Amino acid sequence: MMSTLHHVSLVRLHRVVVAFGGLRALNEIDLEVASGERLAILGPNGAGKTTLFNVVAGDVPVTEGTVEIKGLDCTLYPSRVRPRLDVARTYQKTRLFNGLTVTENLVLAQTGRWGPRLRPWRRRSDAVFKERAREVAATVWLGSVADSMVGDLSHGQLRQLEVAMAMVTNPSLLLLDEPASGLSRGERERLVELLEGLPADVTLVLIEHDMEVALKVAERVVVMSDGRIVAEGSPEDIRADPLVHEIYLGSQEQSRNREQQVADDGNQGGSSWTMRP
Repeated sequence: MMSTLHHVSLVRLHRVVVAFGGLRALNEIDLEVASGERLAILGPNGAGKTTLFNVVAGDVPVTEGTVEIKGLDCTLYPSRVRPRLDVARTYQKTRLFNGLTVTENLVLAQTGRWGPRLRPWRRRSDAVFKERAREVAATVWLGSVADSMVGDLSHGQLRQLEVAMAMVTNPSLLLLDEPASGLSRGERERLVELLEGLPADVTLVLIEHDMEVALKVAERVVVMSDGRIVAEGSPEDIRADPLVHEIYLGSQEQSRNREQQVADDGNQGGSSWTMRP
């Protein structure tokens, strides 16, 4: 059931364009995300999903348009300012400190959000940070390895820690970029359970190639293609949308054709760039 918080917009993008030279990675995007909403963003590779995330997180500047978070126009704010607006995100590739423990990684995440950059281990609030770190580690089923080195964790545990690193700062907006990437079926089921158990006042936006995960977690789904939003609706609407099927099936067919082209060129000793009569 939709939360009563959902009538309040937490994020608003208005006619956002991101251009890299002549290529428009985002093309006049209009999108609102309500407070407490669970939103999934789907689309084939190159659709603009991660660029959209980067715009909200402040990692990529917009070429045109505006970005608002909590009613504040933060279009020109750099990424270091976004956490002050209670925004936290993960990335497609893990960004963790392998030489530190799970707990130490989670303490550093809090220090970067609330504490000074220098001498993080000697602050009075260190004990509070550690307590919070262990609490969140247990929430993502890492309590038993809280004192283990991150470099010793499995891939699935690393993805769980990535989510924990974002959660530990108590964000209002949680942006997860392909959290199910590389996970086994059992790990994906655990991830779904974790995301479904997030507090109602946490707004979740996730990019996910695994439609099974995305459609289980999301209340609303946005589908992107070629830098535009081409479909939007409930998970049931998206499952039944012929355009969405065409986009995904077309993308898969193009991928198969490219693989076959490379294989044919290799068998003939040629190059995929060779022009044929």
